[in-house]
Amino acid sequence: MTIIPAKTPDFVKTLFPNFIWNIDTIEKELYLTFDDGPTPEITDWVLQTLKDYNAKATFFCIGNNIEKHPGIFQNIINDGHAIGNHTYHHLKGWKHKTKAYLTDVIQTENIIKSKLQLQDVEVNIVNLFRPPYGKLKSKQSQQIQDLSYKIVMWDVLSFDWDISVSEDTCLKNVTSSGKKGSIIVFHDSVKASRNLQYVLPKVLDYYTNTGFQFKSLKF
Repeated sequence: MTIIPAKTPDFVKTLFPNFIWNIDTIEKELYLTFDDGPTPEITDWVLQTLKDYNAKATFFCIGNNIEKHPGIFQNIINDGHAIGNHTYHHLKGWKHKTKAYLTDVIQTENIIKSKLQLQDVEVNIVNLFRPPYGKLKSKQSQQIQDLSYKIVMWDVLSFDWDISVSEDTCLKNVTSSGKKGSIIVFHDSVKASRNLQYVLPKVLDYYTNTGFQFKSLKF
């Protein structure tokens, strides 16, 4: 049983003021994010579902997955979503030396740049970073920001990846916590697919019917 809350407490945000936890806005806007892709079938299902609701999102991609599935990565770009860096090997920062961690980040940055260098599309190319597991050392954080990255955390965790969390609980995690400017975490991964495929359409429907728009992150 996890002890991490679905809604990030305000005191946690104050401990790390240089991280982005939510967007300060008075508009009815939400920011869906998807970690760990691109993943065959699942990412394309997400893209179609978002398209059905005219929703934009931000995909924090693993470099290794971009290399393995370049066509799916291209689909994300073609649909006008934002891209973020999620390291090459999905590294947990606490377990790796800073130099190795930064090498992994830069490797993914170079892959993204190489895929987009001939593209004439308006996307966030490599200025968004989310640490896998939300864990990194302070020195890693500083050096990543020195590379001009914005470190994006979250306001709401869906817990879609946790197979012990039911579909209905996953849905409630989002609908009971999401508010104006919330950054919400989903995963376009095999592990999360059961909960994701149940919850995402319902989240899109619920908030659309209450006047919200879904936007990608841009800084």
